[in-house]
Amino acid sequence: MQKDYEKWHRLKEAIHNADESSRLGYRPREVWWVRLGHNVGDEEDGKGIEFTRPVLVVRGFNRHIFWGVPLTSIGKQGQYYYPFRVKGSSKTSTAMLSQLRVFDTKRLASKMGIIDIADLDEIKKKLSELLS
Repeated sequence: MQKDYEKWHRLKEAIHNADESSRLGYRPREVWWVRLGHNVGDEEDGKGIEFTRPVLVVRGFNRHIFWGVPLTSIGKQGQYYYPFRVKGSSKTSTAMLSQLRVFDTKRLASKMGIIDIADLDEIKKKLSELLS
């Protein structure tokens, strides 16, 4: 797939230069559409005109950054994945645990939903196992 880095960089610059008042508040367990952009190699990309992908907020650090895990609708199995449902959705989402990263809240586009506490606890447990 050919990536349009120029288009992404223009949007990325606009996101970066956005006024501080445009930052959205978030909480752990929430799933957000996040502007991921085009990335390198096997790093997850965003899709569509805003280069977005659903991301689960795992842990917040302050109003500027949080740890998040990108999601996929493709059913994947193994130690690097965790399937769950966003509350109110009939579709299964899969957390791609190996893609854990820090996100700036300027990348948040819109809130998609929230997951059960038990699912977040299990995801944190699996991430801890991956990190040890």
